[in-house]
Amino acid sequence: MRLPPVDRRRRAALILAALLAACGSETGTEPSENEGLSAEALLDPAACKDCHPDHYRQWSGSMHAYAGEDPVFRAMNRRGQRETGGALGDFCIQCHAPLAVRMGLTSDGQNLDELPAHLRGVTCAWCHQIEAVEGTHNNPLRLATDRVLRGGIRDPVPNSAHAAAYSPLHDRDDLRSSSLCGSCHDIVTPAGVHLERTYAEWQASQYSSDDPQLRNTCGACHMPGRNAPAADAPGVRVRRVHDHSMPGVDIALTPFPEAEAQRERVQAELDTLLTTEICVLTAPTGAQVEVYLENVAAGHGVPSGATQDRRLWVELVAYAGDQVLHQSGVVGDGESVTTLGDPDLWLLRDRMLNAAGDEVHMFWEAARVEGEQLPAPSLAPPGDPAYVNVHVPRRYVVEGGPPDRVTVRARMRPMDFDVIDDLIASGDLDPAVRDRIPTFTLAGSVLEWTPEAAERRVSPLSRREALCVPRLAR
Repeated sequence: MRLPPVDRRRRAALILAALLAACGSETGTEPSENEGLSAEALLDPAACKDCHPDHYRQWSGSMHAYAGEDPVFRAMNRRGQRETGGALGDFCIQCHAPLAVRMGLTSDGQNLDELPAHLRGVTCAWCHQIEAVEGTHNNPLRLATDRVLRGGIRDPVPNSAHAAAYSPLHDRDDLRSSSLCGSCHDIVTPAGVHLERTYAEWQASQYSSDDPQLRNTCGACHMPGRNAPAADAPGVRVRRVHDHSMPGVDIALTPFPEAEAQRERVQAELDTLLTTEICVLTAPTGAQVEVYLENVAAGHGVPSGATQDRRLWVELVAYAGDQVLHQSGVVGDGESVTTLGDPDLWLLRDRMLNAAGDEVHMFWEAARVEGEQLPAPSLAPPGDPAYVNVHVPRRYVVEGGPPDRVTVRARMRPMDFDVIDDLIASGDLDPAVRDRIPTFTLAGSVLEWTPEAAERRVSPLSRREALCVPRLAR
């Protein structure tokens, strides 16, 4: 039986009070039992904003804050519950509104609108109470049962709002912090399909190394630091603090705080993600164009996360004067990349296949995944069987004469229209969402080849002399 909203809020306060029951702490920073924020107040991120206005503002426009509001997530969860007869359970909602699940306020995410808005997402009260990571995927996080909120500051200043303590899991300079992020960003489906592999990709990369010259954590990229007070309160010193906007590739698709800033941050992240190179081997009747992509900024594969929904592709156009000799990956606004019918299309993504080998869009139907990503650099040296070549090539054949100009750029969508249209057709998603799906151009990948700009050298793919324009040389 479902409790009415008022009873749910009362139950939430009681459960949180139990979670935060004063068990004592060795930090020396906790208020007394009758001081500080109440158990109910600690549920609401708005209670944090007076002392942490920048952190609150950044978080308020993040995809963590949006996790339970996202109409695509809600549509997919609704459809999954229906098509599995409820067997999907808390599989999705355990990461999208984890505190509400742990408090027993939802078991399947179907009643999110009945819950207070501050429980529909990944909140301050959730992240800063985590004391241990007990697995590698599907949110195996353990919450503390004390009144301590944890963070990355080693010597927190005593305050009258809440207890505070240092935690390596919250310190972006500590490799262990990636396990906190990664355990929710690695997903294994009920059918055993390792669907989202961001953490596993990072673990296999050079960035998980103990070598200080190589290592890099999730927080180092997605929560960059700046020097500022951690709180607007007496006695708080300037520290290195974390940014809480946490940009990736997804953006809010409905009106939401900080929406413009969020999109700008995502674009800035993507602009440094890739580098490109173009080599051309000309002949009287045409040319071979070799394009190389390299992941230079992500500590995981590209694309990553919900790679089955993501689309990253290369747009190439070869010209002779104003005449287009060859093009590939030219996608119109509102057009699904997968409907192009382009035999040369270089598309990076995962494909989900059911037991019969047919492609499906809904993860609960998937028996396996296959696809192509740009890898992150690995620790293995060249010649080692585990070595991963990050300078990934693709050859295009141009007919009708040698080109005098070739343009290349990489484009990306967090989710493509074939998936969106499937959810619209099933009646689970508002068609208006379709027009809000962004298409990003990755600035670091934009490159133009001309004979004048090229240098003559042996191409890595053909092992023949070619005219090459490397991005990093410009």
